[in-house]
Amino acid sequence: MRLFLYQIAQTRSGDKANDSDVSLFAPNKKIYEFLKKNLTPDIVKSKLSSIVEGEVVRFEVPNLLALKFLLTDALGGGASGSLRSDNLGKSIGGIFSTLELDFPEEIVKDVKIRAA
Repeated sequence: MRLFLYQIAQTRSGDKANDSDVSLFAPNKKIYEFLKKNLTPDIVKSKLSSIVEGEVVRFEVPNLLALKFLLTDALGGGASGSLRSDNLGKSIGGIFSTLELDFPEEIVKDVKIRAA
């Protein structure tokens, strides 16, 4: 079942200088394990290639069923130095959440899926 991340999980994002971070929170352990296996830094970098000039680093936070992604050199110099009209990390979380993955139906059958 092909889903946008926002349909199945929650995100929180922010910024610090020229870097942004996005955390993705899974609704249960099965989906967390699936995301841990299938949502790699390379996939995130590919999705955000027009924004992220640096590397994407992933941190696992299993006690919160979360994956945290650090997006380096992603804000055009940071809030005070960028020419972008909306460069803050909060907006990157919205873009991140439109990433699509193919989820096995058996792990999403008991989860409320948000409308696309």
